[in-house]
Amino acid sequence: MSDTKVAVKKRPDAPDDDRATLSADEIAEIREALQERLIELRAEHEAAVIGISEMQRERLADSAGDDQVDSGTKTVEREQEISLANSVRDRMIQVERALERLDEGDYGICEKCKKPIPAARLAAFPSATLCVNCKSLEERR
Repeated sequence: MSDTKVAVKKRPDAPDDDRATLSADEIAEIREALQERLIELRAEHEAAVIGISEMQRERLADSAGDDQVDSGTKTVEREQEISLANSVRDRMIQVERALERLDEGDYGICEKCKKPIPAARLAAFPSATLCVNCKSLEERR
C-alpha cells in the first residue's frame, strides 16, 4: 500500500499546516477495524434481540402461578435485556457514524471545537467524535 497522506478536514478556514493527516494505510486500517467492530456489534445486538424474544415467550408461556416477586424479577430481567440491546444499538450507531466521517474526510476531527482528536483517544475509542475536552464538558452537563 502507498504512504500517501490524506488531509482530514478540520474546517474550511483552517490553514493546511493545522490539519490532521492520515496515510492511506492508516485510513484502510481504521476502516477495517471499524467494520470488524460493526460486525461484532450487529451479532451481539441480534443475540440480545433473540434473547428478549425468547424471554418474552417464556414469560407468556410460564407465567401461571407466578407471585408478585416472580413477576417482578422477570420484568427486571427483561428491562435489563432491553437496556443491553439499546446500548449495543447505540454503539453500532457510533461506529456507523465513524465510518461515515471517514468517508467524508472528517474522521479524527472534533464535532464541537473542530480540532484534531488526539491519536491516543482514537486508538482507545475509534468511534470518538469529540476530543477529550469537549467530551468532558458534555458529560458535566
